[in-house]
Formats: sequence, structure tokens, C-alpha cells
Amino acid sequence: MTDVSQPTAHVAPVPPGAPAKPARDERLKEASLLTKAMRRPELGALAGLVLVTIFFLSTADSSMFTLAGIMNILTPASQLGILAIAAALLMIGGEFDLSIGSMVAFAGLIFGSFLTLTGWPLLLAIAGTFVLAALLGGLNGQIVIRTRLPSFIVTLAFLFILRGLSLVGLKWATGGSTQMRGIGDQAGQGIVREIFSGNALEGLFSWLAAHDIVAKFPNGTPTVTGVPVSILWFILFAIVATWILLRTKAGNWIFASGGDANAARNSGVPVDRVKTSLFMLTACAAALVAILTVLDAGSTDSRRGFQKEFEAIIAAVIGGCLLTGGYGSAIGAFFGAIIFGMVSIGLTYTRFDSDWFQVFLGAMLLLAVLFNNFIRRKVTGER
Repeated sequence: MTDVSQPTAHVAPVPPGAPAKPARDERLKEASLLTKAMRRPELGALAGLVLVTIFFLSTADSSMFTLAGIMNILTPASQLGILAIAAALLMIGGEFDLSIGSMVAFAGLIFGSFLTLTGWPLLLAIAGTFVLAALLGGLNGQIVIRTRLPSFIVTLAFLFILRGLSLVGLKWATGGSTQMRGIGDQAGQGIVREIFSGNALEGLFSWLAAHDIVAKFPNGTPTVTGVPVSILWFILFAIVATWILLRTKAGNWIFASGGDANAARNSGVPVDRVKTSLFMLTACAAALVAILTVLDAGSTDSRRGFQKEFEAIIAAVIGGCLLTGGYGSAIGAFFGAIIFGMVSIGLTYTRFDSDWFQVFLGAMLLLAVLFNNFIRRKVTGER
């Protein structure tokens, strides 16, 4: 019978004792540096920051980019950024919190009441505010988990509830006013207050001014006396959040919970606990912003934090977070908040009407989503 089998390729014999060459897996491809960069969620925010900086360099007064001008930009950016980073972590985990702005007002009321009505010392008032905020955040999370209602609906309800409680509570605490004053006097002085208000590194800036390294007034006082502590909190929060997302098991759980909650549960991820903790984190971030702003202003009011929930979410989206969850970056939200601060303050250094800021909000949100979707499809090959 004729052998009709296909001829086989000649394989060179392997010498005895020689190590076997591992088979190459064709699925493993080395990504280029450009491809790795394009996969980073914060790419859009970084590109937007560069474009905005170029725009203001060409249109704004040169004083915008002095040390004093930069501090003026970073101060509101830091307050929004603390909220945006917390919102970004929650969005990566697959949920929303629309009550974060109202929580700023409510936490300010609670903090001010602890100081002025109960006479608590500052440290105890701060701790009590954080505890109450965490409990309310946990309540948000548990309602979402147990009722399976969308977090958008649950936190939208709490947006109105907390804003209303802030208004009613202030009127009750002050005898009819929507503003509570005298909080700064009750807080007193000391190391605790210095951690949460005022400027840091004042001695360093005085030394820099004395050696003509930074600008100073004719009397020798530096034009910038220090770094507002809210900026330091902002930077610290961004570093810790980025480390958690990229270097810890909790970060993997957050991404898994937002990507596919059922698959994450089947893999042993405590999804419910992760999401509840993230709701508590956003509430505590709002409480931190409330404490920082109330101590600096010495008062609180019912409109504190108004619309910050939307600005925080927009900053997170500009930073690369997907509305569907499972993807995003804390450092992207960091850049997104700086863009907000640069535009909101930077317009005052130009001849443009500052009301264009509202137009910018909508345009940046739309462009960020379109840009991030375009880049992701190019990298992943999605259609």
C-alpha cells in the first residue's frame, strides 16, 4: 500500500543534556512604550492640562504664573480635588455619589455645631464629624446594596435630604439664619488647627524671601507666606489613593468590583464590603473639605459645596474614569481638578468673561469622554 501521509518536517535532534527551549506563546506580545502610555487612563487629563496651560500662557496676564498666582489656582483645585479623587475611586468601583456636595454642607453644620453648641474641643469635633459622615456614607452604600437600586437614584435622594437638613439645621442652630458664625473663635489655636487650616511651611517661605529666591514686598515679607494646608492634603490624598489602586490588594478589589461584580464575587472579592467602604470614603472626603473650608472661613452656610458633586464627577471623568466602572485613575482626577482650578481662576487673568467657565465644564466633559473612548478603541481594537 502506498503511503499517502503528508511528509513531516525534519527536526534536528536535541543533544543529550541540553535544556529544552520553551515554546513561544503567540498571545504574549511586548507592547511599545507609546501603546503603554495610551493605555493609561490619565492621558486625556494630562493632555488637557498641557493644552489649557498653553492657552493661558498665550492669553493671560503674566502674573497668573507667579508663585502667588499658582497658589490662587491650586487652593480651589485642592478642595475640589479631594472630592474628585474620592469620586474617582467610587466610580472605578462601579458606583456614583451625587450627595458628596450636600455632604460638605451637612458636615460643616455638624462640625460647627459640635464646636459652638456643645463646646467640644477641636480634635473631638473633627473626630465626631468624620464618624458621622462615615456612618451616612455607609448608609448610602447599604441602601444601594440591599435594595439593588442604582446608586445614582439613592445618592440623588440624599443630595436633597442632606441639603435640606443643612438648611433646616442651620436655622434651628442660629435662630433663623442660614449661616453659622464664630466657629473660628471656638476652634482655638494649636497643632490640631494648624493641620487643618492656615498655611504650612511659613518659615521656609520667609527664608526664601530673605535670600531673594521668591518674590517679596518692600518690607521684606514674602508675597506668598506659605502653602495652604488644603493643597498638602490634596497631594497626600492623591499619593495614597494612587498607591492603593496600583500596589495593594484593595486596589485590585476596587477594579474587580467595578469591572464585573458577579465575577469578582465568584473569585472571592468582598464586593459589598468594598463598595460600602468607598461610599464611606467619599463621605469622609466631603467632611475633610468641610472642616478645611469652615476653619479657614470661620463660618459655614447652607450653600457650602453647592454643585461640587457634579464638578467632582466631571473632574474624575476628565481624569479617565469610565461611567461604567472598572477603569480610571486617582492621579487623573488630580490633574482634572487642577484643570478646573486653572480655568476658574485663570479666566480672571484674561479679558474673557468668567461666565465662560460654565461653557468649559460641559465642553471638557464631552471632549474628555470622546477622547478617552477614541484612545481606548485604538489601543484595544474595539469597534
